[in-house]
Amino acid sequence: MKEKIRIASGQGFWGDLIEAPVWQVTKGQIDYLVMDYLAEVTMSILQKQKNKNPDLGYARDIPELMRRILKDVKEKGIKVITNGGGVNPVACGKAILKVAETLGVKDLKIAVVTGDNLIDRIDELITGGDTLNNMETGESIISVKDKILSANAYLGAAPIVEALKMGADIVVTGRTTDTGLTLAPMIYEFDWDMKDFDLMAAGTVAGHILECGAQASGGNFMGDWQSVPNFAEIGFPIAEAFPDGSFVITKHENLGGIVSVETVSEQLLYEIGDPTNYITPDCVADFTSIKISQQGTNRVLVNGIKGKSDTPFLKVSCSYLYGYSASATLTYSWPQALTKVKAADEILRKRLDNLGLSFEEIRTEIVGYNACHGPLAKTVNEDDINELVLRIAVRDKSFEPVDRFGKEIAPLILTGPPSVTGFAGGRPKASEVVAYWPALIRKELVKANIQILGV
Repeated sequence: MKEKIRIASGQGFWGDLIEAPVWQVTKGQIDYLVMDYLAEVTMSILQKQKNKNPDLGYARDIPELMRRILKDVKEKGIKVITNGGGVNPVACGKAILKVAETLGVKDLKIAVVTGDNLIDRIDELITGGDTLNNMETGESIISVKDKILSANAYLGAAPIVEALKMGADIVVTGRTTDTGLTLAPMIYEFDWDMKDFDLMAAGTVAGHILECGAQASGGNFMGDWQSVPNFAEIGFPIAEAFPDGSFVITKHENLGGIVSVETVSEQLLYEIGDPTNYITPDCVADFTSIKISQQGTNRVLVNGIKGKSDTPFLKVSCSYLYGYSASATLTYSWPQALTKVKAADEILRKRLDNLGLSFEEIRTEIVGYNACHGPLAKTVNEDDINELVLRIAVRDKSFEPVDRFGKEIAPLILTGPPSVTGFAGGRPKASEVVAYWPALIRKELVKANIQILGV
């Protein structure tokens, strides 16, 4: 058993800082690189890509990233774990394998975890009595069955642990929980009993801190953010983990950012409902038990974490086609920018009414005035405003009214208030609105599979 391991966050979402995982591998010592690419809407995007091309459906940044870091990863013995396989982890694994072959990297074992994707099992589950009722409304998924775009169960750490036991250098999964990516190497390296729920909770909290990348090391910091050094080369967080479940959050010293009680605390509050019951497939963590303390420059100790038994269910994240939306912006300049924007909005809405168009929702924002704060925005002297942006958006289950809305924006330029600019790119187009359907499924109905690829 190792005395400690260093687990580095490499991505907090698909589209995060591309250089971050390269820096984590090359700027200091780590044992594991974990990369979280998935969000609920990401799964629907990936599923649509796979539907068009069966070789797609994963985070396509990964092969190029591996081209840059694979030799270092192999030479330094760093293991990589990512859920960037999306809805097609096998294709992702094969793409990495192709990169390895091109680079001449030998003796590389890639484990692919599947089984989370339920898109082809919906009818089977419904027939068996699992109607995947919406966790918020109680409604059966039958009501939107023909509109479903993606359906994935959140797997936990266990399949990744098994993959590591099989000698995997790289583990590619589908919809694994963000926290499971970090918990798994702690279970594997420290030979933890997965029924020791205090330890499971400790690894889960470590994963929660790492899951959003630099948000734990100074990014998006609501405190004294101007004191954060070198945002341009911000260091992503690293969990220095120990067998007793304690860990230190730190970063590479030669990179920017800051790790403090304040930055770590902000991330701990991210996406938290009931802090005493943070539910994952692996355990239920009690965030009120967490103790954090500054142990030195860019070193925060986290310990004392308590947990409870896991539940008999997995969460299922489904997405479905809800309807359509469109949005448009126009910029109005001084003088009387605010008066002009309000007049343009009124004119547009009147024209839509005259056309007999109605929408499930129509929303106006005045960017530079009330887009962030809405009705709480302070009254301003519009003589002091250089310019404002009118942003108006509509949403409806029907395509036709949304499409017609898009034809009413350009006319405002010559048939409305003066001093307008910022219209480019043609008419706004109606785009699909993807809605979220959360559900639960009994764990025994979801079986994870592990496939080994290697060169």
